Amino acid sequence: MNPSIARRLALMFALVALSVFTLVGSGLFFVLRSQLEHHLRESLDGRMEIAKIIVSHSTTPEKWKMAREKLTDMTPRDGTTTYSVSSDDPSFRYGHPVDGQVITNWPDNYARVRAAGDGHDMLTSTLKLPANGVRPPVELQVATSYSPNVRTMRAFGLALAALSAVGSLVVLLLSYSVTRIGLAPLRRLTKDASEVSPNNRSQRLNTTSLPHELNDLANSFNGALERLDAAYGRLESFNADVAHELRTPVTILIGQTEVALTRNRSVEDLRHTLQSNLEEFERMRTIINDMLFLARADQGERATELVEVSLAAEVARTLEFLDIPLEEARVRAVSHGDAASLVNRSLFGRACTNLVMNAIQHCARGATITVNIAREADHVRIAVANPGDPIDQPVRDHLFDRFFRAEVSRTNSRENHGLGLAIVKAVAEMHGGTVFASSAAGVNTFGFSVALSRPDTPGMRASAKPGVDGRVSVDLASANRNARSEGAG
Repeated sequence: MNPSIARRLALMFALVALSVFTLVGSGLFFVLRSQLEHHLRESLDGRMEIAKIIVSHSTTPEKWKMAREKLTDMTPRDGTTTYSVSSDDPSFRYGHPVDGQVITNWPDNYARVRAAGDGHDMLTSTLKLPANGVRPPVELQVATSYSPNVRTMRAFGLALAALSAVGSLVVLLLSYSVTRIGLAPLRRLTKDASEVSPNNRSQRLNTTSLPHELNDLANSFNGALERLDAAYGRLESFNADVAHELRTPVTILIGQTEVALTRNRSVEDLRHTLQSNLEEFERMRTIINDMLFLARADQGERATELVEVSLAAEVARTLEFLDIPLEEARVRAVSHGDAASLVNRSLFGRACTNLVMNAIQHCARGATITVNIAREADHVRIAVANPGDPIDQPVRDHLFDRFFRAEVSRTNSRENHGLGLAIVKAVAEMHGGTVFASSAAGVNTFGFSVALSRPDTPGMRASAKPGVDGRVSVDLASANRNARSEGAG
């Protein structure tokens, strides 16, 4: 199991504290050792000065005898300090010089010697005194043991290590407690997040009195919950719409079939029933195909079988294909502008058909629908505008969402199953473009863009010539045949 953040932070603080204690302790250890060395050398110098005075004034055998007694009195019983006098005359000798391995030599006749036997290191100072009176030249050596320093440093090191360990343990415990207190807002956020469920989608993280570092995270999480809630709501609405759309034709099919089976029918009646059933099957197939198409678009499918065409010619083919719906609605449609681009003709025609059909359904009789084609940078915009009631910005922001319905009621559910503009968005994304919508001055504009392949060629412009009032005139008969053969829209 992964360690908690509190334990991890506490352990990190403890390691940092141990590192600091070790660094400070090492510095103190070396400073103390240096000071003890300095004090030991000062003590040795003081003893050497006294011994020098005593030996220097020993000019006669009687005085030398007194000097020996004084040196004996100055020598401690534990042997931590020793005095020795070496001379060619045996009568002017005292003690034994330290015998052992010289570890270090310093200026002014200082040396560190590891004495044989007990193994204690000794700090020695040696001084040669000239002859005085009957006393011949002698060599005076004073030695003091490092053992007190060693014991002091060992005790200090052990105490320092113990204090560092205890201090690190205290830091570990305190930092764990402090970290748990500091992470209390995070635990509260975790508790709030755990209460979010499909049955409680309105639950949000409480961002009041949160630290700055967690406030941004909580706001981002709440934003994600808002988007998920909206998507979940649209999905529920979509499921209800699909269920309604499929239930209606299924109910009609079952009813007509049951009626047809109640008694004997003529061939003409059965033909009429089958034809009506076929229309319902076509409607069901359309819904299913649209759902499958959007599912493929969700998986990032890109448009294939791209050909460079005149977009004005493709729009003209679409308008010709929709001639009957336009005539029934008593509206007219005109197209302005042109550009050449690589598109999948079937998908492009489908998007244009959905936009024009959307305009037909939402404009009054006698109105004019305008299709504008314009190049902008590396894209071509196809905009379909129609007079209509103003559309609020919050609604426009979701018009191309595939699960969004601006109107809860299904007054036109027989003609529209709510996926038309979502398909336009999918086609635009498959061609590297985007969708847009605007509402101003009583005119609503819906459109999409496709990536521009390269500048128009003369051959492309020849296939679509501007006519009167900027309309595009093309071979409508040919366009009509192509549209019906390919199933435009």
